[in-house]
Amino acid sequence: MPGLAINAISKRFGHFTAVDDVSLSVPHGTFVCLLGPSGCGKTTLLRMIAGLEEPSGGAIVLDGEDITTLPTHRRNIGMVFQSLALFPHLTVGDNIAYALRIRGAAKEAQRKRVDELLSMIHLAGFVDRPVTKLSGGQRQRVAIARALALSPKLFLLDEPLSALDAKLREAMQVELRQLQQRLGITTIVVTHDQREAMTMADLVVVMGKGRIVQAAAPIEIYRKPADAFVADFIGITNLLPVETDTAGRVTVLGTAVPGLAPLPGPSRATISVRPEDVHLTAPGKGTFDGTVNFVRDLGGTIETFVEAGGMTITAVATPRERPDVQVGQTVGVLLPAECCAVVKQ
Repeated sequence: MPGLAINAISKRFGHFTAVDDVSLSVPHGTFVCLLGPSGCGKTTLLRMIAGLEEPSGGAIVLDGEDITTLPTHRRNIGMVFQSLALFPHLTVGDNIAYALRIRGAAKEAQRKRVDELLSMIHLAGFVDRPVTKLSGGQRQRVAIARALALSPKLFLLDEPLSALDAKLREAMQVELRQLQQRLGITTIVVTHDQREAMTMADLVVVMGKGRIVQAAAPIEIYRKPADAFVADFIGITNLLPVETDTAGRVTVLGTAVPGLAPLPGPSRATISVRPEDVHLTAPGKGTFDGTVNFVRDLGGTIETFVEAGGMTITAVATPRERPDVQVGQTVGVLLPAECCAVVKQ
C-alpha cells in the first residue's frame, strides 16, 4: 500500500525508552504533525524514519518497501533540520543543487531543477545570492527547496519554523502547507506548537512519554480529545470534575447540567470545555454562579477568569460579544452540554 507504515517501533537508550511500541499508518500525500511536549519522543521517531537512529524494535515500511535497516541516503527522503544546516559559503543556487551535484546530475539538469524550485518557493532571481544575505524566512525556503531537489517520496521537517518570529512563522505555516498540497508529497513535521499543527496537518499525532496518545484530524483532536492530557495540551481548555449520582443526575461543581450524557453507574470523570464555549450571563441564569477575578483584553479576544467551586474557569469572547463584567462581580457561568467532552484522566 502506498504511504508510510510504522509498525511497533521502539527506541531505547540504555534503560530509558524514548519511543515505546509506536504504530502509525500514513497514506500517501498526507501532511502529518507529530505534536507533544519536549522529551515525548517525537524527534526520535522522526530520526528513525529518516534512518538517523536505529530502532530497537519494529519496522518502517515506505510504499511497500521495508526501509528499517536501509541507510539514510538510500531512503529517498528529504529532510529539513531545525538548524536548517545551509552551507554559508555557497550561494542559494549551489545550496539547492548540492544533492544533485553529489548524485552526478548534468549541469544543465541542475540549473533547470534549481530554477524550478526557486520559482516554486517564490525566490526566482536569487540563484547567485549568498545565503548569508537572506532573511530568516528566505533561508527557510532555501532549506525546503534543497530537501525537495531530488523529488523525495517522503518529506521530514524537525521544528523547522521554531527560530522565526511569530508573524513570519504563521505566514510560513500557510506557505508550507500550500506547497505540500501542490506537490502531493507525504510530509511529517515535528512541532511543539499546537497552533502550527492545527494550521498545517491532515493528521495530528499527539505523543506523550514515548507513545501515541491520540492520532486524528485536527478538529477531532480539538473537539474530542482522548484524555485530559490531550485536551490540556491542544489549546486552552477548562477541565472540570463531573459526577453521576445514584439517581443518574450529572453534575458539574455540584450543579446539574441538563443534556449532559450520564456516565455508566455512580462515577466521577472530567469534562473539557473550551473557553470560547463558556458563556457568561446574569447570576442564577447559568449552570452555576461564580466571581470574576480577572479580565484580560488581548485586542482580538477578551478573556474573563471566573472563580467557582474552588476552580478558575476561563471564558473567551470577541470584542463585539464583550461581556459587561468587572472584577469582583458575581456572574452566571453557562456550559452548553453539547460543548462538554468527557475525557479520561
